Amino acid sequence: MKLPSSRSRREQVELQLTPMIDCVFLLMVYFIWSSSFEIAEQSIPGSVQVTSPVAGSSTPTNEPPPPEADFDQVVVRLIGDESSQTVLLNDVPQVSLVALESALATLAAIKSDVPVIVHPDAEIPLGNAIDVYDRARLAGFSQVRFAATER
Repeated sequence: MKLPSSRSRREQVELQLTPMIDCVFLLMVYFIWSSSFEIAEQSIPGSVQVTSPVAGSSTPTNEPPPPEADFDQVVVRLIGDESSQTVLLNDVPQVSLVALESALATLAAIKSDVPVIVHPDAEIPLGNAIDVYDRARLAGFSQVRFAATER
């Protein structure tokens, strides 16, 4: 009786790795395409309390709604001239520069990496535009720019 040689055993045990490698690549492609690389939404902190109005009570609130958390830029318009000036924050009139700074601080607390664009009219003194620039920087915005018009 002849024993099988070790050479014939090796030929019988040879593995075909090509189909397994194909499966691995297909799985990698599937998991990369199906995964999302976006930052997960943060959960609402536990200290937030939601209250519902009592039925029949009609107490109007003069507080504006909170600003939206997703915005691309903040535009501060300075309209008027040296004697009368109106400040608009995203087309909402502001009563004073202090109110503007407070509104900018609220927006900066939400998203401080968006650009603030200061857009003064041609008749507005440069010092007033620089005051708005300084208040935007103090509110916490890192990108404050001036709008320019073509001549």
